[in-house]
Amino acid sequence: MTSTKFHSQPLFPRRQLTALLLPLIAEQALSVTIGLADTLMVSSVGEAAVSGVSLVDTFNTLMIQIMSALATGGAVVASQYIGHREEKNARASAAQILFILSVFSLAVAAVVVVGRHAILRGIFGSIDADVMRYAETYFLLSALSYPFIGLYNAGAALFRAQGNSKVSMMSSLVMNVVNIGGNAILIFGFGMGVLGAALASLISRAIACIAVLFLLQKPGCMLRIEGLAALRPNGRLIQRILRVGIPAGIENGMFQIGKLSVASLTSTLGTAAIAANAVANTTSTFLNIPASAVGLAVLTVVGQCLGAGEKEQAVWYARRLLLLAYAGAWIMNLSAFFFADRLALTLFHLSPEAQAMALQVMQWFNIFSIFFWPSSFTLPNILRAAGDASFTMSVSIVSMWVFRVGFCYLMVLCFHGQLLSIWMGMFLDWVFRSVCFMVRFVRGKWLEQHVI
Repeated sequence: MTSTKFHSQPLFPRRQLTALLLPLIAEQALSVTIGLADTLMVSSVGEAAVSGVSLVDTFNTLMIQIMSALATGGAVVASQYIGHREEKNARASAAQILFILSVFSLAVAAVVVVGRHAILRGIFGSIDADVMRYAETYFLLSALSYPFIGLYNAGAALFRAQGNSKVSMMSSLVMNVVNIGGNAILIFGFGMGVLGAALASLISRAIACIAVLFLLQKPGCMLRIEGLAALRPNGRLIQRILRVGIPAGIENGMFQIGKLSVASLTSTLGTAAIAANAVANTTSTFLNIPASAVGLAVLTVVGQCLGAGEKEQAVWYARRLLLLAYAGAWIMNLSAFFFADRLALTLFHLSPEAQAMALQVMQWFNIFSIFFWPSSFTLPNILRAAGDASFTMSVSIVSMWVFRVGFCYLMVLCFHGQLLSIWMGMFLDWVFRSVCFMVRFVRGKWLEQHVI
């Protein structure tokens, strides 16, 4: 992508932009595969196992999203320093994001290991005994993987900030091969069920983390950490990282807390509804892989453009990348609506009741995604890349509590709605977010923010 309208040399020629995007698409596809592999292989144990894994994965997603948001803060700061040609500060920012995520992930892991039963009871209330047993097993080993997830996210974000997405893609490939192979051996070979799925995920995440950190320390890496002394807390840089990371973390955290509240509501609809929701969530995630990849790319592209003082290029690339996200959403979701949804459901061992519910919500998901998913999730990353994270946080929190939580509880508790009512609340949330973010983008206020 080049343009003769620029008054300076384009920062991201077409070849460079393609080299950034394609590995990100592959990485997103691979990362989704872990959840799909666990759900698909565990489904052979029964609906109770699928339900237990899905309930824990809702909490796991909360933790992963918060850690990803903190990594995003580091990536934005590092990207802008790279664009501004300040490599020393870029390296210092890289060290600080590793420090932040190490402390956070270890603290959360310790809390979950000690209080996993109380957390599950507090969030999901009374659920079937066999579902709770599977959930506790999966939760324990998931917690042990949090430090690996945190450091992996930090390392992957730092490579993307440099415009190098191949490293995180290859690490994700290794992680998925180990995870799927481990699932096959431990679940089917040794009959370990949910325990086998959790253990395979733990091992795969540890390997990916070690690989990314090893590559980050290679001499040719721009953001290489120069010794353990670099990890000593730097208040100035931590403040800059958290200025983006905390609003994004609060936004993602509150968003996932809302999803947990809705998951708790879903658990009252019965095991079939929980299983249908789990399968629909897992399969639907695949459909927005292109738009998700674009969302990661804009953090690097827009961040470096603004760091270099090229606002004109930032707007130009942002518009075209958003259009690319929409093109991906249309291709994926229309394909799913007409044939892939039904094909995907044949892979899971669902009861006829659960299968019917899953198909219904998946097809509604396809319809709303083609219009509102990119503007709801890709567009706010453009704003965050400029440091406009407080605005995206405020909009997302209000929208989530009003529509995704409030509407759902009203429909289920007062009007006896079923699983589709819960998903409709999510769709309304997308619509509201899309309108707010699009207005902010068009008016250009996001360009007035400062990160470095």
